[in-house]
Amino acid sequence: MVEFIKSGGPFMWLLLAASVTSLAIVLERAFALRWRRNIPPALAAAAESCASGEDLNQLRRVCQGNVSPLSRLILLVLDRLHWTKAENVDALQTRARKEVVGLERGLVIIEVIVSSAPLLGLVGTLHGLITLFGDFGEASLGNNAALAKGISIALNTTLTGLLIAIPSSIAWSYFSKKVESLAIEMESICDLVLQQHYAPEPPSDPEHQYRVN
Repeated sequence: MVEFIKSGGPFMWLLLAASVTSLAIVLERAFALRWRRNIPPALAAAAESCASGEDLNQLRRVCQGNVSPLSRLILLVLDRLHWTKAENVDALQTRARKEVVGLERGLVIIEVIVSSAPLLGLVGTLHGLITLFGDFGEASLGNNAALAKGISIALNTTLTGLLIAIPSSIAWSYFSKKVESLAIEMESICDLVLQQHYAPEPPSDPEHQYRVN
């Protein structure tokens, strides 16, 4: 393995660093984007059953006991219930964008690795071939075995770049979809809390009621 890396030259070490970085981010995001960590079941249940002022106090206590992106959004809503609905929604959307950015942390690095690893591997191969043919004198033109071995070694960086890019691309697609799903679910729960508080009361005046004869 060490010889494989050394034979790839400096570009192989760059690819190795890219693979370690990608793996570290994948493991960190796999832990950070767990569903229960971002949308605790107890918090989702409390938000769905919230229907009165006492329920709002209970919801606040549940949020304080389950720190998460969803709890921070709901607490923002609860702290601004004296605002108009439009003002509260605007504040919620601004904070939600900040939370989504936090969920996406590190994904841009994986995206860069996905696009750059194959190119870096190709550059490494070209560098290896240039070096190989530059050092290959006329006396060695008949040594096909040495030439084939040199080309094989030069292609190692291209193979390594692809082996890094493919799983990184899969991870990036999966986590991007996971963030989107989390954002939609948090938006739905926060909207439910808003609707329960700002829901208009049915008219009590008989003149405003429609009757079917």
